Amino acid sequence: MIFYLGTDDAYWLWDNTPPHPLFISRRRLERYKNLKPANTQWSLDSGGFTELNMYGKWRTTPHQYIAQVQRYVDEIGSLEWAAPQDWMCEPFVLQKTGKTITEHQQLTVNNYLDLKTLSPQLPIIPALQGWQPDDYLRHVEMYDKAGIDLTKAPTVGMGTFCRRANLKPVHNLVYRLWEYGLKMHGFGVKQDGLPIMGNYLQSADSLAWSLTARLAPGNLCGTQHRAKKCSHCRTWATQWANNITKNIGTEALEPQLF
Repeated sequence: MIFYLGTDDAYWLWDNTPPHPLFISRRRLERYKNLKPANTQWSLDSGGFTELNMYGKWRTTPHQYIAQVQRYVDEIGSLEWAAPQDWMCEPFVLQKTGKTITEHQQLTVNNYLDLKTLSPQLPIIPALQGWQPDDYLRHVEMYDKAGIDLTKAPTVGMGTFCRRANLKPVHNLVYRLWEYGLKMHGFGVKQDGLPIMGNYLQSADSLAWSLTARLAPGNLCGTQHRAKKCSHCRTWATQWANNITKNIGTEALEPQLF
C-alpha cells in the first residue's frame, strides 16, 4: 500500500522532501505565485472539506479547478492524481450545505463527469462519499447508472467514513469494496485504521503527525529547532510516517460482511 504523507507546507514538494510521497491541498498551493518542479511523487487534495465547511458550497468552479490542476501538472509535475470536487457527508457539513447525503453523492458524481468532460487527460479520480456503510454501496450504484465502472478506475477515493472512530464497520466496508474490485485511496485514514484495513487499500493519506505534535507537551523529533513543537517539522513527520508504514496491515480483522 502507498502511504501519502499529508502536509500543510507545500514547498516540501521541491525542498528536501521526506522519503514518502506527499498529499497536498489545492488551498495551500494556490497561495504560491511561483511553483517549482517536485522532487517527489504526490497527489492533490481538492480542499473540499474546508470549502464546504467555510461556505456551504463549492465556490471554485470546475473550470477554475481544471485550470489549477493543469498548472500543477505543467509547473510542478510528478502528480499521480487529483481528487475531484467531492461533497463530504459529515452531519455538520450537511448542516452547512442544507442538502442530503443523496444530494451530496449525486453532486460528487456530476462533478466527476464535468471534470472528465472538460479535461479527460488530467488524472482526476472518482470519489465515494457517504455516512453509513449502505450509503457507499448506493454511491457505487450511482456511478454505475452514470456509465462509470469504478472497477476500471486506477484509483477511487473514499472519504468521510475512513475518519470515523468505530473502525470495525469501516474495515468491513473497505473489505467489501475491495472484494468488489475497487482500488481505493482512503482520505485521512485514522492512524490506528491502517494496521487493520491497510491490506485492502491501494493507498491512504494522513496529516495526523502534525496534530499529534500540536497536542504534545514539547519537541517530539529529538532534534533542536526554533519552533517549540514539531507540528511543521519534517524530521518528526518522517519518523511518524516510517513508524506508520511498518504497521500497515499487521492487525487485519476477520471481515464480517453486512
